[in-house]
Amino acid sequence: MTDLDSALRATRALLAIVARSLAPVLEEVTLPQFRVLVLLETRGPTRVGKLAEQLDVVQSTFSRVLDRLEAAGWVSRAASSDSRREVLVSISPRGSRLVQDVSAKRQAELDRVLDAVPADERSRIVDALGAFADAAGEPAASELLVLGM
Repeated sequence: MTDLDSALRATRALLAIVARSLAPVLEEVTLPQFRVLVLLETRGPTRVGKLAEQLDVVQSTFSRVLDRLEAAGWVSRAASSDSRREVLVSISPRGSRLVQDVSAKRQAELDRVLDAVPADERSRIVDALGAFADAAGEPAASELLVLGM
């Protein structure tokens, strides 16, 4: 097996962990809706226009997404204290729990996988994953948002 084959195999395994952590959530929200929740969870209350920009969507179309998220209790909207013309979107406690649950499932599965690796090999794998991540560079938020991360 070549280095490339091994790397591709590892990325498929990691992608499967991401997919398994997200699958149950996608029965409650769509992936684009989950992306909104992840942004709000990690960045805090955000202006509607800024949020649409971060997601690379048209603000008028995005308002319908926010309508559905707000109606379902995942987010709330309120006038900004800085300007009544600006609307801030905040994640609700329910939305926050959803994002945290996905993250916890992902972490638990990664722990399970690492625990299955013999102790004498684990440190080499952790070092190799660190070196791989360093070489790949930190992904842009827009790249991670596609997968709800």
